[in-house]
Amino acid sequence: MFKVIIIDDERSAIDILSQKLNSRKGFTVAGTAQNGEQGLQLIKDEEPDIVFLDIEMPDMNGIDFMQKMEERGLWCYVVMCTSYSEYVIRAFRNHAFDYLMKPVEDEELDMILQRIANEQKPQQQQSQGNSISKHINDSLLFYLNTVDFQLIKIQDIGVFQYNHDQRVWEAVVANQRNPIRLKRNVTNETLLSLDGQFIQVNQKYIVNISCLMKVKDNYCHFYPPFDHISYVKVGRFFRKRLIERFRTL
Repeated sequence: MFKVIIIDDERSAIDILSQKLNSRKGFTVAGTAQNGEQGLQLIKDEEPDIVFLDIEMPDMNGIDFMQKMEERGLWCYVVMCTSYSEYVIRAFRNHAFDYLMKPVEDEELDMILQRIANEQKPQQQQSQGNSISKHINDSLLFYLNTVDFQLIKIQDIGVFQYNHDQRVWEAVVANQRNPIRLKRNVTNETLLSLDGQFIQVNQKYIVNISCLMKVKDNYCHFYPPFDHISYVKVGRFFRKRLIERFRTL
C-alpha cells in the first residue's frame, strides 16, 4: 500500500484528487495540507511514499518546497500539480518524479501511479550493456569510460546513491575519496540484481547490508570504513523489506 499526501491551497483540488487516489487499489491518502510549512511537517510525521504537490501556494512555491525537503532530509516521490506548463522543466530540474496538469485526467494519473508501482517491482532480468558487469569471485567490474575499468570487491561497496544533478547512480567505495559515477543506463533494478547484499532503503539510496550496523531515528549507521556516512535515511515503504532480511530477536 502506497501512502500518499496531497499539498494544495485549493480545498476543491484536494478533494477531487483524494477521491481519485482513494479509489485506486494500493493507494491511500494519509493526509492533506494547504500550505508549504504544514506540508513539510506532514511529510516528516507521516513519511509518505508519494506527495502530490501544487506549484503555487501562499507561503512558498513547489520548487522552493522541494529544496526545503532536500535540506531537511525528506525523501519521497514528488508529483507536481500545476495549471502552468512553464513550470514543468523547473520541476524536473528540482528532482520531481513527474507532473500532472490541472484539471487532473484519470488516464494521466494512472500512468504516473503505474510508473511508481513499476519502480518498486523486483526485476529478475537485466538488459546487456550496462556499465557494471556480473561479478566473478565476489568482485564487480566498473567501466570508468569506454576504455578504462576498475575491479571492486562487493564488500568494498557501502552505498549506491542517486545523483539528482547528474541524473546517474554513483558507488561509494571504501578508501576512495570520490564516488564512482555510473553510466546513465544503470537503474536501481540493475544494482539490486547484482548481489543479494544490496537492498534499497530509499528512493535514492541502495546499501550493502553487510556494511550496515544499525538504523537509528530512521538513519543508517555503517561499519568502518563507511562510518562517516550519516545521510542515508530509510524510507517508510522500504523499511519493512529491510527488516525482513534479518532474523528478529
